[in-house]
Amino acid sequence: MNFLKAEWRKLAIINYEINPEILLKYLPEGTEMDFYKGKCYVSLVGFMFLNTKLLGLPIPFHRNFEEVNLRFYVKKKEGNEWKRGVVFIKEIVPKPALSFVANSIYKENYKTMPMKNFINEKDGELLIKYSWKDKNWYSIEITAENEQLLMEDNSEFEFISEHYFGFTKRENKTSEYEVCHPKWKYYLVKNHQLDIDFNKIYGNDFGFLNDQKPISVMLAEGSEIQVKTKKYLA
Repeated sequence: MNFLKAEWRKLAIINYEINPEILLKYLPEGTEMDFYKGKCYVSLVGFMFLNTKLLGLPIPFHRNFEEVNLRFYVKKKEGNEWKRGVVFIKEIVPKPALSFVANSIYKENYKTMPMKNFINEKDGELLIKYSWKDKNWYSIEITAENEQLLMEDNSEFEFISEHYFGFTKRENKTSEYEVCHPKWKYYLVKNHQLDIDFNKIYGNDFGFLNDQKPISVMLAEGSEIQVKTKKYLA
């Protein structure tokens, strides 16, 4: 059953290498870390949620909005196959009702903050900026060439974008939900700016990212997506 249908568009993705031991306490039961070429990744992701429908119905004033999240990558063995997914540290959205639904039903760590976006196409360039406010305004900004490129097999971009499950840790239970979407195209990033205090937004475990350079910066076009109803694994 489809719990949610929407479009995820213009995903600005800032990737960092992280010591996997930092993430162990966030790891859901039954999953294990997923690595790319021996490296453990954590990603700060900002994007647009568009044309959102909950259980097939559009919700007034909640169809189009920004989201910023911090996530890492895991996998779970099921039979002879691996399910590759993500675990969210925190997800920021601009409306309290969104946080209430996500926290109540999916038990994710959603927080409500004022947010805004700026998306501009000019002279063959894309400028994408997502901003959110705690006590101060923070932002992700990316400039990229305005040409969509095909995903390469076994690439870093494929690793980051081809995780089709969400796993959530709550006490002694793990829940799983599937996210369905086609392969994404991406844009060639020219430069980026990041204004954030990881310690204030995400806690002491991630404060070191304030002084660490990203391992890569990506901009994905995104697509229509479907989020399936969750199920409990343990």
